[in-house]
Amino acid sequence: MPETVFEPRIVGFLCNWCSYAGANLAGTSRIQYAPNIRIIRVPCSGRVDPLFVVKAFQSGADGVMVLGCHPGDCHYRDGNYHARRRFALMHRFLNFLGIDERRLKIDWVSAAEGKRFAQVVSEFTRQLAELGPLSAISGQQAAVSSQPAAVSQT
Repeated sequence: MPETVFEPRIVGFLCNWCSYAGANLAGTSRIQYAPNIRIIRVPCSGRVDPLFVVKAFQSGADGVMVLGCHPGDCHYRDGNYHARRRFALMHRFLNFLGIDERRLKIDWVSAAEGKRFAQVVSEFTRQLAELGPLSAISGQQAAVSSQPAAVSQT
């Protein structure tokens, strides 16, 4: 029986003005990148609620990317600064939940950087492939925590 190769599932929250346009440029320029990402277009990376990230992991994503305009180039003035601060804290929250912080990536891609978009997605896909599926890790942790604890009768 042939061994199946793990293909990570990635949810990408992309800023409408820069990162989504960069993804579009990658596509129209026929730049090859890993097809593992499912893109959700948002008005600004600063509008991505951390609960969206948690929900993506709960729904079976192996990794989540938040891509926005380069700092200083936000169309909403300082939205990407909010995103950077929010997701610095989010990495610690993911550790608390038992999810490896490397499964969340925040990065900056402008509308003219289709090649960079392809590179960021492909590198993140490789990184997640090395980490393995999140469901397997979560399943092991759930199995350990669901076993009844020994109660001493003293």
